[in-house]
Amino acid sequence: MPGLRRQRLPSAWALLLLPFLRLLMPAAPAPHRGSYKPVIVVHGLFDSSYSFRHLLDYINETHPGTVVTVLDLFDGRESLRPLWEQVQGFREAVVPIMEKAPEGVHLICYSQGGLVCRALLSVTDEHNVDSFISLASPQMGQYGDTDYLKWLFPTSMRSNLYRICYSPWGQEFSICNYWHDPHHDDLYLNASSFLALINGERDHPNATAWRKNFLRVGRLVLIGGPDDGVITPWQSSFFGFYDANETVLEMEEQPVYLRDSFGLKTLLARGAIVRCPVAGISHTTWHSNRTLYDTCIEPWLS
Repeated sequence: MPGLRRQRLPSAWALLLLPFLRLLMPAAPAPHRGSYKPVIVVHGLFDSSYSFRHLLDYINETHPGTVVTVLDLFDGRESLRPLWEQVQGFREAVVPIMEKAPEGVHLICYSQGGLVCRALLSVTDEHNVDSFISLASPQMGQYGDTDYLKWLFPTSMRSNLYRICYSPWGQEFSICNYWHDPHHDDLYLNASSFLALINGERDHPNATAWRKNFLRVGRLVLIGGPDDGVITPWQSSFFGFYDANETVLEMEEQPVYLRDSFGLKTLLARGAIVRCPVAGISHTTWHSNRTLYDTCIEPWLS
């Protein structure tokens, strides 16, 4: 190119400056060595493994050779079974995969499946989950009229659904296991056989052990957004929830965080919580959105 010779340094000077030039260059990403950790996917309400075919393709494309298991349990209407029953079933499928992966595994758990996975981590001693990716999951509960609820309880609205959900009969349905009515907190705490327990909101003899187990997780990745259309409030995906006036309190304002009842505050203090809010994605498309995968999921699949 014209003028290049006039600007070229003598070779001796170039050799002297080379170490300093390298310092100014951006570092190249470290190549991945060895195999990727196995990925386990847990579906949500009324879902099946087929719903995750796009996610499976994305993982295979970006992390070739990854062993991905989309668990085909409690599909369709079976997903209405009580959550503790589902936790036991998924645990029996997950533990053997963990045992064959001494370097650890990743969990991607969608919607209701995010609650199943959180409980699974709590009750599983010596688990080796590196990243627990909670994808559009009502981690602090659900309080909203959705098509699912209207189909299941056609004569009930959210204002009176507590009459069903906080009964022994209602707790036989998975949806009622995380129904969280902010206007009937006492009933929720006394009747909830699932969410109040894994949140440590009600005393039980396993609380200390469950907290210790949950804190074994390497990283908690929380994904959700304001256009979800199902999770209500949508901030529940980030451990936010309504107060008695239906004002959303963020995670750091929640009693379960302030008391560190199951380890949220500890995880945040050690930098192990990643929050990835994304607008413009509806509830049924989280696991098929490529941009969302590239931004919020792929970086944590080591």
